[in-house]
Amino acid sequence: MRSKEKLIIEQFDKKIEPFVGTERVIVPDNGWINALRTTLNMTLEQLGNKLKVTRQGAKKIEQSESQGTISLKSMKEIAQALNMHFVYAFIPAQGSVEKLIDLKAEELAKKIVLRTSHNMKLESQGNSEEQIAKAIKDLAEDLKREMNKSLWD
Repeated sequence: MRSKEKLIIEQFDKKIEPFVGTERVIVPDNGWINALRTTLNMTLEQLGNKLKVTRQGAKKIEQSESQGTISLKSMKEIAQALNMHFVYAFIPAQGSVEKLIDLKAEELAKKIVLRTSHNMKLESQGNSEEQIAKAIKDLAEDLKREMNKSLWD
């Protein structure tokens, strides 16, 4: 990976570091707005007043969130009206973007090397398991260094 790209990846990983682990948080069945409102013992009418909508409007907002159709803009406005912060992030399943790139580079390298190795076997020029493993490792390093766009195909 070139130093500029490596720096960008490191900076992004630093930004999402506080969110790592939050992917295990279970979203309440009726959504966060409903969970918060009921936790605070707030009525739909009171929530509606804070959001400058009717009781029915507040109910629709809660339903929209629980159905996954609410906008980020609305969530931010609701959080602000409730004196809260709304946060969201994309968290790589591997824990960091760097680990995601490592995984993708290794997957692509393995695919390329095994395809080439298969063709060589057909021509009676097969490689040993050690040679194949080394070729995969070396190619993965090259793919990471180049940050080849084919990692995302």
